Amino acid sequence: MTTVVMGNCGVGFAPCRPEDRPLLCITMEGVEDIPGVVMKEGLTWEWETFPEYLDAVEARARDIDVGVLVPHSAVRVYAMGKRGADRAPADENDLKAMHDLISEAVRAGALGFGSTRTAFDRRADGEHVPSFDVGSEELANAARAVRDGGGGVLQILPDLGTFGSSAEKCFSLMKIMSEASGLPVTYTMSQINEHPDHWRKLLHLTQAHNKAGGGLVHPQFFPRPVGMLAGLELTSNPFVYCASYQAIAHLPLAERVAEMRRPEVRARIVSEQPGNALLPMTAMTRQWKNMYRLGDPPCYEPDPADSVAAMAEREGRIPEEIAYDLLLEQDGRALLLVAIANYAQGSLSYQLEMMRDPHCVIGLGDGGAHYGLICDSSYPTYVLTHWARDRQGDRLTLEEAVKAMTSTPAGVMGLGDRGILAPGYKADINVFDHAGMALYAPRIVDDLPAGGRRLDQAASGYRWTIVSGEIILKDDQPTGEFPGRLVRGRQPAPVVREIA
Repeated sequence: MTTVVMGNCGVGFAPCRPEDRPLLCITMEGVEDIPGVVMKEGLTWEWETFPEYLDAVEARARDIDVGVLVPHSAVRVYAMGKRGADRAPADENDLKAMHDLISEAVRAGALGFGSTRTAFDRRADGEHVPSFDVGSEELANAARAVRDGGGGVLQILPDLGTFGSSAEKCFSLMKIMSEASGLPVTYTMSQINEHPDHWRKLLHLTQAHNKAGGGLVHPQFFPRPVGMLAGLELTSNPFVYCASYQAIAHLPLAERVAEMRRPEVRARIVSEQPGNALLPMTAMTRQWKNMYRLGDPPCYEPDPADSVAAMAEREGRIPEEIAYDLLLEQDGRALLLVAIANYAQGSLSYQLEMMRDPHCVIGLGDGGAHYGLICDSSYPTYVLTHWARDRQGDRLTLEEAVKAMTSTPAGVMGLGDRGILAPGYKADINVFDHAGMALYAPRIVDDLPAGGRRLDQAASGYRWTIVSGEIILKDDQPTGEFPGRLVRGRQPAPVVREIA
């Protein structure tokens, strides 16, 4: 990718008063699994307002372009203080303050506004994020603020049915934001394991709304299972809350693996029930039916017969024993894929309906978030290899795959100057060897501030990546060039005049 957009889910670091920095950090730590020490060491805080934050982002060297959505939670806390953090209802003065902050951010260059309504997004202390369960008028107010600031895209992560809301109630939020502003809205759409057809109802509501005219609504989906990774080096694994595992969790990996291979330790850990998890995401690593060995090269569309639950049934063992043994493979560096969404029926075939709908857009590739749980920024390579080359049965053409990751998302985000290879457009180009492309298993690297660790996933087959006409990657290796820029606001398509 040559352009990324930050701010999905409405969490971020601006606007922010000095006294609210700890709150925004524990929000980011809980929602995005970024260790507090990494933020304490890495954030320079030479900003308070959102325009000042954009200036700070612009001042840093980078190889690709970056755009930013103004985050709902940060705006709410800045406008309302502790009341905003505690999710008190916004009064008329609060709404005006938030309107002014959002409009100011858009005028300064924000691409739009992001928010979340899911109960899965929690602060590190277990509390809901500030934007959770806000009133519909507050969302409409934010939408009008983006419009009044010059326009942009509106993003929201709704409750997708996991906690009982109907598709109609869920879609009503996007409808309210669209009708209040006339602007495009993009929302997260996933296949929830417990409600596998909820997404299709949402898609039908979206299609009906878009057919009626007005601000278009665009479901944003991830092109493989929404998968949390579990491992002994990662934030979570099926035994992380078991008392006997916690007793050895502090040990270096090699020592911990040696202890776990002792029969008496294995018996204790496997037999114990885990304690309560503070965060919902880390509590989901015991979904045996949805748990698979990831492997290398990684398999993101596994056979349901290869799940931990299916293996346990075949072998006459309990799932805990299977998962325990899989974690010890590769000297304790093996990874398990827990398909927490997008894989309810053991296949990705249904996603072709999303991919071929003209208003759906591929996205949600967490790259700077969920450092020890998720590694999803590799999805462009996955789309090119799995969906447009290796998948058995129905799949995308290469042309469909490229369009899905270039002009389609650029159009949704209002970036009309890129995503098309044509005269006058921005010279952002990827040249790749399609037949020779490969995606490798994620691995842990320790290169964050304060020695923080993160998941990284390598790929090969990229001959050249060009940004603004400069080569930033050659034969899979960075060149050290940094032509990337901050994208300030929506960008119009170029006017190309033909020469007679």
